[in-house]
Amino acid sequence: MLSSESRCERVAIFGLGGVGKTQIALEFAYRLRERQPTCMVLWIPVTSIESMLEAYREIGQQLRIPGLEKEKADIQKVVHSWLSQENLGRWLLVFDNADNIHISTDEAGIRTTEPGDRINYLPKSKFGSILFTTRSRKIATQLAGKNVVSKITHLPLAIVQAAAFINENAITLAEYAVLLDDTEQNRIELLSEDFTDEGRYLDSKNPVATTWLISFEQIRKYDTLAAEYLSFMACVNGMDIPQSLLPPAESAKKAIDAIGTLVAYSFVTKHKTGQLLDLHRLVHLATRNWLRMNGTLGSWSTTALERLKEVFPDNNHTNRSLWRMYLPHVQYALAVGLGVVDTSTVELLWKFGKCAHSDGRYEVAEKALVQVTRFRSKTLGEEDPSTLNSMDYLASTYRDLGRLNEAEQLEVQVMETYKAKLGLDHPDTMTAMANLALTYGDQGRWTEAEQLEELVMETRKKKLGPNHPDTLASIDNLASTYQNQGRWKEAEQLEKQVMATSLRVLGDEHPSTLASMANLASTYQNQGQWKEAEQLNVQALEMRKRVLGEEHPSTLTSMTNLASTYRKQGLWKEAEDLDVKVLEMRKKMLGIEHPDTLTSMSNLALTFKG
Repeated sequence: MLSSESRCERVAIFGLGGVGKTQIALEFAYRLRERQPTCMVLWIPVTSIESMLEAYREIGQQLRIPGLEKEKADIQKVVHSWLSQENLGRWLLVFDNADNIHISTDEAGIRTTEPGDRINYLPKSKFGSILFTTRSRKIATQLAGKNVVSKITHLPLAIVQAAAFINENAITLAEYAVLLDDTEQNRIELLSEDFTDEGRYLDSKNPVATTWLISFEQIRKYDTLAAEYLSFMACVNGMDIPQSLLPPAESAKKAIDAIGTLVAYSFVTKHKTGQLLDLHRLVHLATRNWLRMNGTLGSWSTTALERLKEVFPDNNHTNRSLWRMYLPHVQYALAVGLGVVDTSTVELLWKFGKCAHSDGRYEVAEKALVQVTRFRSKTLGEEDPSTLNSMDYLASTYRDLGRLNEAEQLEVQVMETYKAKLGLDHPDTMTAMANLALTYGDQGRWTEAEQLEELVMETRKKKLGPNHPDTLASIDNLASTYQNQGRWKEAEQLEKQVMATSLRVLGDEHPSTLASMANLASTYQNQGQWKEAEQLNVQALEMRKRVLGEEHPSTLTSMTNLASTYRKQGLWKEAEDLDVKVLEMRKKMLGIEHPDTLTSMSNLALTFKG
């Protein structure tokens, strides 16, 4: 349709979720590029307005479209107008997952009636084509007219499951056909919930649900542990499931055999490297529906939560790789299995919130910490140490989200309560005071911040010793305040001391060591010591990328600092590359109105001026 001489302008692929629409679109895109290397392929995920606009921005930057950075520019209109130019050459524009879009067509193109989900200003060019993937027959027809590819009801997953059963049980195709015919229709319909296109079953007897049920009943007869593992995996995220997350078996051999059974029946696939398993989303869905149908979904959800409570670590930085492996599964299990926060789940929610915060996923952390704080306030009282601890973490999250007034209000309450209950020099009081000082600093209240930080530093030196991590953190915070006041030499003296001690006591990969390195680099830069600043910034950035990941807020801060150093030395291209990357990541992670995102915009504007 898109490649023939009578080329269609728009084509849509529709079918059930998870049956391969995106894979077909990808395969077509790669084959098109092989045949026509100069053809541009542009990919827009329409899973949310944010993902769609992010893709438009990236396309605009890659194409270096003029007017893209104007404050009120309609990013979609700018990109589509650019693509409509006849001299641009051959292009393919793919809108993936174009579902749940309420649209009407007119001469101006396609417009949505809902501002949150939209595909506006579809470009028109005799050299351009548009490909949509969607689960909705109605939307496919509205987007592409009669040019709809619907012949994927021969579901590949069902074929694979049937073949696996036939091979595993050494039966004939005819014998399997009898099993298909004998399967009860009402059970298939129950298993097929959410397998539908606009409320209608796409097939009178859903092939995925049918083949799943035949295989699952066989597994239940001959490998109970495999059936239990599948039930468990249906209650966590279906992708990247660590085998270490599965409930312990009587022996390692039984666990290996059970996983082997699930692989043999094509219910799970093993990653080529590592100990991770994937469930196809329709297998995941069918299993959940079966558990719901049999009244056991609640108990298996509880089992999953209990297991996650056992294996999920605390937020010590040495556990980062472990908690990142488990985070999506905790998030899924809490979302689908947590009706009301209770004593049995609040500790898991607490650890989850702290780890999400340590990973810079502040909005995710906030939701968890709000629930923990409310539960503890209600059951333990607002003055209980556990409640105050969660309030303090929540306040830090508000600060990281740029909501400084909310942070200050909570931090003052926590600090005053600790003072009254525990005394001024208690470690918890000092932590609350240090956090409030950070908020004062973010508000530009340097004198108030300095007073608190000096008190915290001296108290911690006396109570904990000069080399304790908390003492070093308080010295570093005071140095940052000196730096923001323009007291460069005082800041430099403290930062050198902290960095040297941190390297010796904590090691070069500890987040506090990397923070002290970045702070000293900033002080060098403010004193015009560009080479020293560049050297430390490069070192801090590379370490943070490796330890924290490229999207972590601290890594982005290091990129910002290094870009600033390049800018001061007239290295405009190097600065621009970093500034653009930081801006896009901060918009995605923090939103366009966060203070850090606005700072990134200003930095990029300075680089453009240079």
